[in-house]
Amino acid sequence: MNQDYYKNYYHLERNHWWFVVRLEILKQELQKLILSNNQKLKILNIGIATGKTSEMLSQFGEVTSVEYDAICAEFVRQKLNIEVIEGSILELPFEENSFDWVCAFDVVEHVKDDKRAISEMNRVCKENGKICITVPAFQSLWSHHDEVNQHFKRYKMNEVLNLFDLQSENIDNNSSFKILRKTYFNSFLFIPIWLFRKLNFLIPKQFIRKGSGSDFEIYKSNHFLDSILKGVFRIEKKILQKNISFSFGVSLLFFVEKKKYRD
Repeated sequence: MNQDYYKNYYHLERNHWWFVVRLEILKQELQKLILSNNQKLKILNIGIATGKTSEMLSQFGEVTSVEYDAICAEFVRQKLNIEVIEGSILELPFEENSFDWVCAFDVVEHVKDDKRAISEMNRVCKENGKICITVPAFQSLWSHHDEVNQHFKRYKMNEVLNLFDLQSENIDNNSSFKILRKTYFNSFLFIPIWLFRKLNFLIPKQFIRKGSGSDFEIYKSNHFLDSILKGVFRIEKKILQKNISFSFGVSLLFFVEKKKYRD
């Protein structure tokens, strides 16, 4: 994340249609993992950006926040008055089996060695703990937005399954993980977003993009359009609440449980 981008990110995370409804969906899907109101969860949140996901996760337990960007980490410390540990998803500064939930929301795509990132999340996750990730989906949606955000790739479901050494979508009894939830999301807006991004390749960036050049910059001041897009996205939220999964979308959600080791 470049410096111009993260300085605007705090406002975007709390107001932009995609961030607002995405957070609502994450909270909704995470609530399904709660077995008891008396659970005292230890939660690791990796790549917290400006901290909105850590604020949400704090409703479920004690959150340890990790951010790779030192300037962004200091910004969050001052803005939210919370502890932020500087660290990389590729080398997490924690002991094995330390956390009940290990979360990385739109983080794995920022590292080239994504397999190692999942391995590190697995290492610090307790047995029977949960690993929860979201990533951008479908390489066909690749655009300047991904370049600005320093993504290495976008994912299909089979590629995420392979990251966890799950060779098929069926639960393998010999696997180290049990799939709890897997779905694409932001599906209703997939075609408009695909068309918009393809059109962007034909129009010089200086005519349609300001600030960092991210897609988020384009809509942030259009409150009418923002309200419409929130409404469409929230329809998906209601469908996801019923445990229905989407077969395509702009993003992908994947939750697993780390199985207890057996000899």
